[in-house]
Amino acid sequence: MHAGHLDAGRRIETLMLGLIDDPLNPVNRQTLSADLSFREFAAGDVLTPGPGVRIRTAPLIHPNGAIGYRVEFGGHSVCYVTDTEHNKNALDLNVLGLIEGADYLIYDATYTDAEYPRYAGWGHSTWQEGVRLCNQADAELLVIFHHDPTHDDRFMDQVAADAEKARPGTVVAREGMVLRP
Repeated sequence: MHAGHLDAGRRIETLMLGLIDDPLNPVNRQTLSADLSFREFAAGDVLTPGPGVRIRTAPLIHPNGAIGYRVEFGGHSVCYVTDTEHNKNALDLNVLGLIEGADYLIYDATYTDAEYPRYAGWGHSTWQEGVRLCNQADAELLVIFHHDPTHDDRFMDQVAADAEKARPGTVVAREGMVLRP
């Protein structure tokens, strides 16, 4: 397990094992047969969890802290940028650097630009900002996700249609969706 945005004094091992120890869970760490390891890192670090796998990280704008990831393997890249808020006056340079030329950007698109002012400070973004970022960074496919739970299917169908017009090929993530290169 890796963590990169915990406050000083909070350790990933203590937090995670606290969730599985008594009294919260009858299967505690003594009964686990898994070989667990814990690693803390700083936003901006590059992780290499296995041969040929490279994970770049970048800080995101969120009240509780968050980190974006770019996973690179076999000549492909996918970026996972969730729990991030954008600045309405400028594109986030941390995100731009992370997603430059990516094959996929999975982006926090909880709101629309029209809704966004009501939720400023909540740590989430819009699908339109995802489009702006992809256009600037020359990222290939935008996958918008982290939808507001108050948005029903009709609303999401309209988002999908609008996003397709704004940036052809953009997809709205759906439960069970699988993307292939």
